[in-house]
Amino acid sequence: MGRVTPLASQPTTRGRLLVGAAIVLLALNLRVAVGSLGVVLGPVRDDLGISTAVGGILTTVPVICFAVFGVGAHGVVTRLGLHRTAALVLAMITVGLVARAVVDTTALFLVCTVIALAGAAMGNIILPPLVKVHFPDRLALVSALYGAALMTGATLGSISTVPLSDALGGWRGGLGIWAALSFIALIPWLAFVRHDTRTDPTAADRMAIRDVVRSPLAWAMVLLFGFQSAGAYAQFGWFPEMLTDAGLSDAKAGTMLGLLSAVGIPLTLGLPWIMRLVGDRPVLPVAFAALTAGGWLGVLLAPTTVTWLWAIMMGIGGGAFTWTLTMIGKRTRTAAGTATLSAFTQGTGYLIAGIGPFGAGVLHDATGSWTAPLIALMGLAAVIAVAGWFVARPVTLEDTLGHGSREISS
Repeated sequence: MGRVTPLASQPTTRGRLLVGAAIVLLALNLRVAVGSLGVVLGPVRDDLGISTAVGGILTTVPVICFAVFGVGAHGVVTRLGLHRTAALVLAMITVGLVARAVVDTTALFLVCTVIALAGAAMGNIILPPLVKVHFPDRLALVSALYGAALMTGATLGSISTVPLSDALGGWRGGLGIWAALSFIALIPWLAFVRHDTRTDPTAADRMAIRDVVRSPLAWAMVLLFGFQSAGAYAQFGWFPEMLTDAGLSDAKAGTMLGLLSAVGIPLTLGLPWIMRLVGDRPVLPVAFAALTAGGWLGVLLAPTTVTWLWAIMMGIGGGAFTWTLTMIGKRTRTAAGTATLSAFTQGTGYLIAGIGPFGAGVLHDATGSWTAPLIALMGLAAVIAVAGWFVARPVTLEDTLGHGSREISS
């Protein structure tokens, strides 16, 4: 892919703060289209006459889009450059959010949702290389900031859309208003596009998806990202129902899911300090896996006893998500390598992620209880530990492909 240079050969502190803020704003918009729809899906279905089957499709579209358009993002970045792709991402999200708030047919609503989610999928992919280009000396810090922004965007969409819908006269206003946030985030990237430098990469930097497929590190990243995401989607899809089936009220079950989500934000912000503390030892992935498995075990054995503890444990275990995204940058030397590894890891990983909520539902229907799904979810957590152990080793993607053994960027 073409190399992208920072905004200046010697960027000022003000310039770095500006691009850092733009990256965080970009991340803030990548989960709004998902988080905002679920909470008003009932009124949307009633108004547009969406069937239960199509409603189910709408809940699975995000994972499909993140996988399909995530892999395709590599080609887009190669042709446009990182900054132009960021502007395209936010333009697609803005157009998709506005359009789906005004259409009056199921087909058009689905198409507009896919447009917004396709933009979000490409945005997922470009975050690690953007940080690699502009903040090679602050990978963990900036990755933590955008990781927290991703979580905040999902949370804002979930908790604010219903009140906004009530204030703005219905679900159309509640969904459409989020386009204002993506439009604001688009403005700085329109200014940055002129700084995209598109030159042919050197032989050492050139990297295609087909090259990365040969790397055991890349596959470890895929397994790590995929199984972590599978567990996370199962949490958001089934955790409240597991608790209500055990006897908790709907309100308390929802509160426990909110607690699970909220715990991840301060943890993500503290991750850079923790990563410096543990270095290249596989302490973090093993801890994330153990806490996640322990949380699921608590739900299995005592779902209505200290439920808050199980939620906190799984929320802390979810730190594996931001740690994985950070390692995409730390285990590559160049922006080209980071972009390719990001596309391969997230595109392929999101295909695996769909197994979590779907498989948990199938096992529940087949067995009539949550025991088998919970045991399976504990097994997913074990994969996080094994794959994370491999990723934690101080070896770069380029090393595994025989591109030399230069020092890893920190």
